[in-house]
Amino acid sequence: MEFHPIALRIEQLLQARGFWYERFEHAPVRTSEEAARVRPNYSIYQGTKALILRGKKGGTKEFFMVGIPGHLVFERKKLQDESGYRDVRFVTEDEVRSITGGVEPGGVPPLGALFHLPTFVDQHVFNHEHIIFNAGDRRVSIAMRSVDFRTFLPITIADLARFPEDRRCISPLAP
Repeated sequence: MEFHPIALRIEQLLQARGFWYERFEHAPVRTSEEAARVRPNYSIYQGTKALILRGKKGGTKEFFMVGIPGHLVFERKKLQDESGYRDVRFVTEDEVRSITGGVEPGGVPPLGALFHLPTFVDQHVFNHEHIIFNAGDRRVSIAMRSVDFRTFLPITIADLARFPEDRRCISPLAP
């Protein structure tokens, strides 16, 4: 099967750093819920979803990435308080493809540095020993140790998410 080249690039970087990882091929998924159903031995709490946004900082409009656990909801106000970005909005599907060199929405890995994007990662991503994420293709996931994810590529760790209002998904390690 032919996958987006970024999937191979992620594996090459992990191997070069000597980090443990697992690669999974599966049916195409777009949401965290779908991904959790096809990833053996991993839960939605370990899934890390990537969001690409645009905001204004110092009068300049910039694209950036946010990574949050699959069961949590992105909190725009928290991001603005933590990062200084204003007028934050989600990018369009066409902008996702343009920024990532053709990665489809839902397949974007939470590794903004691969796309020259500043990256903010919610602190709850590190509540579990392992995380898992789509690796540049909706049909490929990579699992790795969360401690390695901290140092893999440049990120800023912040408080960026909240539990859903209906609290159907409550992590066993919820605060």
